[in-house]
Amino acid sequence: MSTKANRYAHQLLDARACAKLMPLLSNADVLSPMDGYDIGKRILDASIGQGATPVGRKLGFSNRTIWKKYGVTKAIDEPFWAHVFDTTVRYAEDNRGIQSLDGALQPRIEPEVVFSLGTTPSPDAGIEELADCIEWMAHAFEIAVCPFPDWKFDAVDAIAAFGLHGTLIIGEPHVLSSATRRNLASMLANASVSLSCCTEDSVTLCGAGFGSDVLDSPVHALWHLHQQLNAQSQFAPLQAGEIITTGTWTDAYPVQAGQTWVTAFSGIALPGLTVSFV
Repeated sequence: MSTKANRYAHQLLDARACAKLMPLLSNADVLSPMDGYDIGKRILDASIGQGATPVGRKLGFSNRTIWKKYGVTKAIDEPFWAHVFDTTVRYAEDNRGIQSLDGALQPRIEPEVVFSLGTTPSPDAGIEELADCIEWMAHAFEIAVCPFPDWKFDAVDAIAAFGLHGTLIIGEPHVLSSATRRNLASMLANASVSLSCCTEDSVTLCGAGFGSDVLDSPVHALWHLHQQLNAQSQFAPLQAGEIITTGTWTDAYPVQAGQTWVTAFSGIALPGLTVSFV
C-alpha cells in the first residue's frame, strides 16, 4: 500500500492546491478505512513539510442522523477523524467573521462544538476524565470541502481527502469551570442549534439539530476519538493544547459567496456565530 498511498496523497494534495475535482479513490482500487488513514498520514507528513503545523483534530460523521445520506456503496455509519492545521483554523472576533471561498471545492457549512484540551488525557480515560481535561469550548463553523463530484464518496475516500476538512472558524472560547465540566456531556446533549442562511432578499431556516445527535453528546464524540487514536499507533494520541471539533449538529449545507449564515443555540449559554462568505 505504501506506493499507492503516496500516489493517492499526491493526487489529493494536487486537487486541493489546484481546486479541481478528481475521481473517487475507491473506484480505482479496493481500499479499507485503514488505507484511508495511511493516505492521510502521507498528507500529514507532506503538509508539515510544506510548513503547516497540526493544531488538533476534526471528527466527521459523528452525527448519526446523516449517516444514511452519504456513501456510494454503503451508508457511512462510523465516525472518522483528520488533522486540522494552523493554516486551516481561524477565530471569529465577537462571533462574527468574513470568509473567502476562493479555492474551496464544493464548500458546505457545518455548525459544531469545539473543545480545547488543557491537560493530556490518560490512555484509559473515561467520559468524566476526558471532560475534566477540557479547558474551554466554543461554537464553530467547519467549512467542509469535497474533491469528488457531487459530494458522492465512500468512507475511505472521505478519510483520505483531509477528512473533508476545509476551514474551521471558531467563535469566542468559553473557559469551563470544574462544575460545568462535570455536567458538560448532559448539558450539550440537551442543547439544540438552528442554522439559517441570509441573503439580500430572504432569511431561510436551513437546519436544526441536537447535541444528542452527535454520538449522544460532543463529549462522547471526544471519547470516541480518544479510543480510535489508542488503536492507531501511527498517529500521536490526544495532547494538551489540541483543539478538537466534534462534528456537525445538522446536515452539511452548500454555501456560496454573498450569503451570510447564522446560528442560535437553545438549552445552553453558548452564543451563535455569524459568518459572511465572499
